[in-house]
This record gives sequence, structure tokens and C-alpha cells, in this order.
Amino acid sequence: MTLFADLGLADPLLKALAAEGYTQPTPIQEQAIPYLLAGKDVLGLAQTGTGKTAAFALPLLQRLEQYQKRALPKSTRILVLTPTRELAVQVAQSFRAYGSHYRLRHAQVFGGVGMVPQIKAMAGGVDVLVATPGRLLDLIGQNAIRLDSVEALVLDEADRMLDMGFIQPIRRIVAAMPKSRQTVLFSATMPDSILGLAESVLHCPVRVEVAPVSSTAEKIEQRVLFVDRENKRSLLTSLLSDQQVGRALVFTRTKHGANRVAELLDKAGIPADAIHGNKSQGARQKALTDFRDGKIRVLVATDIAARGIDVDGVTHVFNYELPNEPESYVHRIGRTARAGASGIALSLCDAEEVAYLRAIEKTIHQSVPVDDSHAYHAAHIAQRSARGGGRPPAAVGRRAGGRPPVARSGGKPSGKPASARASGTHG
Repeated sequence: MTLFADLGLADPLLKALAAEGYTQPTPIQEQAIPYLLAGKDVLGLAQTGTGKTAAFALPLLQRLEQYQKRALPKSTRILVLTPTRELAVQVAQSFRAYGSHYRLRHAQVFGGVGMVPQIKAMAGGVDVLVATPGRLLDLIGQNAIRLDSVEALVLDEADRMLDMGFIQPIRRIVAAMPKSRQTVLFSATMPDSILGLAESVLHCPVRVEVAPVSSTAEKIEQRVLFVDRENKRSLLTSLLSDQQVGRALVFTRTKHGANRVAELLDKAGIPADAIHGNKSQGARQKALTDFRDGKIRVLVATDIAARGIDVDGVTHVFNYELPNEPESYVHRIGRTARAGASGIALSLCDAEEVAYLRAIEKTIHQSVPVDDSHAYHAAHIAQRSARGGGRPPAAVGRRAGGRPPVARSGGKPSGKPASARASGTHG
């Protein structure tokens, strides 16, 4: 059994990890950390929840301490690019936690909030800057940030950044940096566009991979529930009323849909809130905090907003609407079964979403079992899916003992966050 102490990490980092309750690295951490400590560029393929943030944060923090020097005004020594504000906040929090025994300066730069505090934070220079591409370019254009002394660059969730149209902003940002830097690129999927980006920004990279492309976590129990569209709301309310659902994420395709579902659940007496791009940064952060603290049991999210959600103890993921991009399904359900736990992912599929389901099953290389035990089962949609998709009628039905669809195979979940995780850090 490999421990963090076996990877060559400095004592201050080991102390910080111990304080967080981490002793054993996850596979991606065990593979990536030694290469990054050696100064290598790394191309990492890892799905969400595998601990990739610590995989790059720990060795880069050690680099900062090993080569001590003060950052130049308006500059940063380490730059981490993320696709969303929420993920930027999560990554910045991880850097602060793991580097708690070092005297380092940190800053965050993203849209949705005022520029002035960010400009002030960068004025004297920082050791670690976590940013979204759009706001970073805005501040570069205002001569508030310079990148000519960056020592290491991290492109986190690169596939999502490209999905959001950030390829040209990323190339502009990279062009402003020294070519001698160390570069890390992490992605959950590896389409040709990512490989092309990797070839242009990485130098002789080491590739580390812990799961097949577009795979789904092994400990996630997946099921699809066929339902007519007009019955979706009633089915979702029924499922979430089950007390075995401890902490749940519900996904919609649109921002308006997220608002409508959150309002529906609130009216049904199920504490919920929505998180999406139209909400202010303060409102989004409050919803996340309330979700973590247990003030609300359900968080309704769109795909882009959910990229920054890293909350322990999510017992269930509900796809109220199936995603039209099959890779998004992998990201969605990966929000449960984190830190070694198990989880359940239930997808509500109406007649118009059968094609989405087929694309998802093709991407994950498996059929999603059908659960026909609920009161709103639409047999005609299930038959259409089985005929058109060529997938076996793997109906789950009600299990021995009459368990409802939401029951966890390992018993009733507590719904409480894991306070101490001894099997690796998933931040």
C-alpha cells in the first residue's frame, strides 16, 4: 500500500494532508505526483472524483517552496485555468488547504464579480493564481496581469473548456507565457481537439490515465426510469421524498428548467436551490454552501455550473433531463460515489430523449438497466428504446424486499459529508 509519505512530498504538505484526514493517494495521485515533482509535463486522463486537483496542487506547491522567490508585480508563478467560477473556487481552496504550512500568496480571477478587488489582489504579485480564461484575458488587456514569469501552467478540465469555446482564449494565454514553463493538462475525455491542444502546449509529456475514456465510476449504480414527460415532475418529487435520498444533485439541460424544478421541489416541501450561469456569483456560492452544510437536501444544476461542484456525501444523482452530449452524463453521475463511497444515478427518460439514452450507452460501452418499479413507468417508451437502440430489455423491476428505486444497495445513506477520508484526497 502506497502512502503519501512514499511519494517524496515534503513534511509541511504531509502535515496538511494529515490534517485533512488523507494518508493514501488515489491512483491518479500516485501516478502523477512523482513525474510532476521531477519537473515533467503531464497529460492526465481522469474522470471527475479521482483526486486530480491534489495530483497537481501538491507537487506544484512543493516546487514553489523549493525554488523560493518573490512573484513580480502583477504576475503569478503558478497559473491554473478552469472552465467555471465554481471550479476556480474549489481549486483555490485546495491550494490553500494543502499549502497551509507555507507562506504563499493566492488570488482568484473569474467573471460575475467586480474587477477592482481582483486587480488589487494581483498588484503585488502572487504565487498561485486560479482563473477562468475570459476574465483573465480581460485583466491582461487592462495591463493588470502579466504572464511572462509563469513557472507552471495547469489546464484543468480541458475538455469542458473547449466545449465552452475557450480554445482561442487558451491559445492567447499560452502565447503570453515563457516556453520553458512546466505544463499540466487534465481532461476527463480525450477527443482529437484535446490531443491537438496537448501537442501544442506540452513538451514531451508523460501520460497518466486511471480510467478508460468516457467510463463511469464502478461504484455508481445506474438505472433509467422511462416516464411520459407530463409525469416527470411527479416522479421526481416521489423519488426525492424517500428519506433514503441523503444529499442529491438534480440535472436539467437549461437554466430556466433548473429554476422551475427547484421551485417545484420547494413547494413540495423538499428543500432545494438551483445553480446556473444566470445567477450571481454570490447566489451560486450561497447555494453551494447551503448544500454542503445540509440546509438544503437537493441542488438543481445545469451541466456547466456543475463542473465546480465537489461535495462529499452526494448519495444520488438524478438526470431530470438527459444531456444531449453523452460525455456530460459521465461528468454528471461522477458527482456521486466520490472518496471511495458508492452512489446511485437515476435517469428520467421521456419519449424524446430515447436517442440521448442510446448515445450515452454507446459512449459508456454498456446498457443502463431499466427500473420499471415506479408508478409512472411508460412501457411504450421502454419498448421503443429496446427496439430502436438494440439494447436488451434489462428491466430491474422491484427488488427482493420491495425496495424503492432510490434505495442504496449498501443500506440507507446518512446524507452527511465524509469528515475524514483516509483513502486519498479528492479535492
